[in-house]
Amino acid sequence: MALALLPASALLATAVALGAAALLAACGDKAEAPAAPPEAAPPIVQNNQLRFPPGHPQLALLGTAEARAAGELTVELPARLVWNEERTARIYPAFAGRVTAIKADVGQTVKAGAPLALLASPDFGAAQADTAKARADASLAQQNLRRQRELLDAGIVARKDFEAAEADAARAQAEVARAQARTSLYGGGTAVNQQLALAATIGGVVVARNVNPGQELRTDGGGDPVFVVTDPSTLWVQIDARESDVAALRPGAPFALVVPSYPGVTFQGRVAAAADFIDPGTRTIKIRGVVANADRRLKAEMLATARVQEGFGDGVAIPSDAVTLRGTDHAVFVQTEPGVFEPRTVEIGHEGPREVIVTKGLKAGEKVAAQNVLLLARQFQVAQEEAGGTDAAAAARKAENGKEAAR
Repeated sequence: MALALLPASALLATAVALGAAALLAACGDKAEAPAAPPEAAPPIVQNNQLRFPPGHPQLALLGTAEARAAGELTVELPARLVWNEERTARIYPAFAGRVTAIKADVGQTVKAGAPLALLASPDFGAAQADTAKARADASLAQQNLRRQRELLDAGIVARKDFEAAEADAARAQAEVARAQARTSLYGGGTAVNQQLALAATIGGVVVARNVNPGQELRTDGGGDPVFVVTDPSTLWVQIDARESDVAALRPGAPFALVVPSYPGVTFQGRVAAAADFIDPGTRTIKIRGVVANADRRLKAEMLATARVQEGFGDGVAIPSDAVTLRGTDHAVFVQTEPGVFEPRTVEIGHEGPREVIVTKGLKAGEKVAAQNVLLLARQFQVAQEEAGGTDAAAAARKAENGKEAAR
């Protein structure tokens, strides 16, 4: 309202003054803005070494590690837990039939000979009938043998008739033994009831059940076992080892087992056997170990890691992240002095997930780049290309100067 009372000339002067003040303020802000920091000079390649200027920001990203004498190293190998096959029984039906009752379930502890399921089996009934008939034939043969002996003593029959009766009685008795052994092997008694019991052949825990009441079972082979019974107090450990690890995994050698399900817990095991061939698909050797499992914390088919102590007399140990590939060769970047890195081809004697053993090309005490090594390799390549381009330009200028002098 106060500005509206001023004359037009005064309003114009006021507007010009405000605009000039805003312009001066803007100029003042620009003058006070901090200047951008100068760009760091790029590293250069000199005598096959990558040299960084002092204080270069990339140096903070290139962590180093000192090569140390290898000595003894913990090697980690993939492993898998399985049932101890020496204490495991897989139950299959010996005769076809229909399941009438289930006597045991998964997780139940059973004794050797305990019934797991009952089957109504006509085939087993036929085996029972064969046993009963064999007994009847043997009884008749024995009666005939007694009559022939009495007649022989009375001089009524010839000795050859008696000997024939004696042979018949022996054959009948042998048939009884065969038939009875067959039925008793599968729990059959003296009665012909077609009742077949699937029994546990060892004491242990039922870990698998693949049958239900009313199910028809056949004996033509194939398929899963009807029951699996095992003693889980010990488990087998299947280890995939490299050729270089076989020497440390001979039968009796100890190893530590780590399972992801139990962080911080280590289980102790021993090597039981080693395969005599290399798996052509994975190029590994199968090692079988045994681990105690009295508390039953470990379960079959768990994935684990086996840790084995291996001795390396020669060579040095460095982090696995320090090794890179140059074509088909392994290489590391050795820090010869602060800010100076030299690529060097090395030979690897053992390659693990955390550490590698270098057998040639590196000495104990030398420092190698262990972090962002791929960045360092790329920087070395770029610096080499720039150095090559500079040398080519210099050679071209020298040739041009020579032509001008000749003219």
